[in-house]
Amino acid sequence: MNFPKQKIYKALKVLGIIVVLLCIALYYFRDSLLKQAIAKVTHKMAVEYNSNFSVKSATFDGLSTIHLTDVVLAPINADTLCKIKNVETSISLSNLLIGDVQVGTLKIDNGYIQLVKKGKKRNFDAFLKRDREETESNEKRKYAAFAYRIISKVLNLVPTDMDLKNFKFKINDNDKLTTVDVDKLVLNNKQLETNLHVQAKDFDQRWNIKGFADPRNKKADIRFFNLDTGAIRVPYLDQRYNLKASFDSIRLNVQNIDKSGSELHIDGYTSIANLTINHPKIASKDVVIKNARFDYRFLLGDSFISIDSTSTMQLNKIKVRPYISYDTEKDTVYTLKVDILKMKAQDFIVSLPDGLFTHFQGMQATGNFDYKLDFKFNKNKPNTLVFDSKLNKEDLRITKYGEADLNKLNGEFVYRAIIQNVLQRPVLVGNANPNYTPLDQISPYLRKSVLTTEDPSFFSHRGFINEAFKQSILKNIRTKKFSRGASTISMQLIKNVFLTREKTLSRKLEEILLVYILENNRIVSKERMLEVYFNIIEWGPNVYGIGEASHFYFQKSPSALNVDECLYLATIIPKPRKFMYQFNDQGNLKDYAIKNQKFLKNLMFRRGLLVPEDTTGILPVYISGNARSFIKIKVPDSTAIKADSLAVDDEFDL
Repeated sequence: MNFPKQKIYKALKVLGIIVVLLCIALYYFRDSLLKQAIAKVTHKMAVEYNSNFSVKSATFDGLSTIHLTDVVLAPINADTLCKIKNVETSISLSNLLIGDVQVGTLKIDNGYIQLVKKGKKRNFDAFLKRDREETESNEKRKYAAFAYRIISKVLNLVPTDMDLKNFKFKINDNDKLTTVDVDKLVLNNKQLETNLHVQAKDFDQRWNIKGFADPRNKKADIRFFNLDTGAIRVPYLDQRYNLKASFDSIRLNVQNIDKSGSELHIDGYTSIANLTINHPKIASKDVVIKNARFDYRFLLGDSFISIDSTSTMQLNKIKVRPYISYDTEKDTVYTLKVDILKMKAQDFIVSLPDGLFTHFQGMQATGNFDYKLDFKFNKNKPNTLVFDSKLNKEDLRITKYGEADLNKLNGEFVYRAIIQNVLQRPVLVGNANPNYTPLDQISPYLRKSVLTTEDPSFFSHRGFINEAFKQSILKNIRTKKFSRGASTISMQLIKNVFLTREKTLSRKLEEILLVYILENNRIVSKERMLEVYFNIIEWGPNVYGIGEASHFYFQKSPSALNVDECLYLATIIPKPRKFMYQFNDQGNLKDYAIKNQKFLKNLMFRRGLLVPEDTTGILPVYISGNARSFIKIKVPDSTAIKADSLAVDDEFDL
């Protein structure tokens, strides 16, 4: 159907008149619309967030510029959350009419935002609750749509031009105070520059943040620098979590945020120079990462969140491709894949963070390697857990050891245990020590018992048992804490001889790497490792090695121990300093201790490590050595004994 040109012109003319009338109406009624908007916000804050929102004055300047004074947001019966003296901003009225709030320019002078916690009460708790509709809905959240909606709303509220002066951000966590003064924050023509004055309990610094920021196109490239000398220290974490952290500079880059169909892609990278971390659970000293970079690609779908395998992490010369996924499509499944690309072994050693691997300093190696880790956990099917760790070597050889010289195990050396940071007495591991016992002079029953309890596959594995790791991971997930380890005798040996008993990430990582080197380079034979193990482990209070232990408990040499004595010694290894609690006041083993030994004995029968003839004529365990003095044995009352003897005499008189 063709319309005459005259009718088209008339329609356009009418439409133009309507637009003009709308603009005139918006102009004359803009103050009324503004008051209605403020009233709506005030009502929502009161009803949904139990907070008072107030604005002393609100006026328009032109069609889109708004002036606000004394803007206050204060939760009822809590400290004020936000207070701003003067605000000037511009918004698009046409976008506002369709519910899309976009802030054009923003000027703020003299204000603050403060997060306050007193006891367990926080002044921002009400704003953390989920939207009521989301809470009541049983439908699965579509992660991509939800994230894109939130990101878009937040970025729309970031002005294209901004000027902040005399603005403060304060944290008061039960008198743990941190203040960030924004001396200047300017965003003009997509260029950002900010000067911050950061103050905490024990430091005072001035930072500079500058770079590119384009909130409408969802792109940014921002860098942090210290205007003073020294590294940038991260505030609050030290007071709150006992975590000290600092860095020379950091760069945050967002290259793309795009939603295509049901998937959201977020691409960019972040890099950091000379990151220093100190926390008692990480290491006993500062951990320094000289250069690190993360080129990321986050993917979100209807039912999953992931770091895509095209992402890369670089730690000095170590390059890693990670894949991390959380998927709820059918079951809740967690997936982790780590791929260390082929690299020189020496590059790997020199790239290890300072302070995290102190025993590797000075180590040298030749050859190449690559590594792959595959982990998958289904929350609804925990027994299907996947844990596969593979290291592929290419002419890999250690040419020089660092602080931990593993060849030490092949010769005579002095061992000193460290318990609760206290160095214990020296124990000579060698024939010059009269208590030192070669492996062939230790009762075969004890060797079999200890291997059964501590490491049944010791002679066949290479330091690690994947199945034990799986079971350990499962238990730690179920208990939500590190309640079970997966230590082999090789790992216990490394921990005792070369490391400390501190429970830190550093110690565990060093243990894993040293065990791998020990076991996969055939530095020490399995027999020698087991012999050293028997001669250094703690068997009781200040009792080290089986030579001392056999005399301490039974006044025997290790070769003369019978089956039940060996079973007993094997069961006290986990808690040797508490052996005395296994005995009653008569000096006999308690029922639970007898059951433990019976369980171990039956297990060894089933595995063919014992035969019934081995236990024929064996008496109950009797402690005859110095260990007996640690057992609280009840001494019979002499008066009661005399009365009993008189009663017996009376019976004979009858």
